[in-house]
Amino acid sequence: EVQLAESGGGLVQTGESLRLSCVASGITHDYYSIGWFRQAPGKEREGVSCINIEDGSTHYEDSVKGRATIFTDNDKNLVHLQVNNLKPEDTGVYYCAAEWGPCTVIGGELYEMDVWGKGTLVTVSS
Repeated sequence: EVQLAESGGGLVQTGESLRLSCVASGITHDYYSIGWFRQAPGKEREGVSCINIEDGSTHYEDSVKGRATIFTDNDKNLVHLQVNNLKPEDTGVYYCAAEWGPCTVIGGELYEMDVWGKGTLVTVSS
């Protein structure tokens, strides 16, 4: 059974940085992608970033482009999302998700994935 676990959320101030981590277990090959999504209070969940584990290619939504970096450790089952220059609008529950195959981007937006973690809360104070 594939399981995902996020960590690294917390309370930060505007302009600070945060690194979120996602550990994937139960996956025995590299043909999958890990994505980060977030849901702000009262809003729908939206994509943030995605990485194809097989070749390391990445995707970033416009909301974080230039401020975020998604990467893996030598252990490809550990994926990090570094977000710099955080803004209050970055507040929300951040979820990591997995999908078999590459990231699916439709109309420039990251598509929903197959397996989800429980999320970690990020709060950016102004």
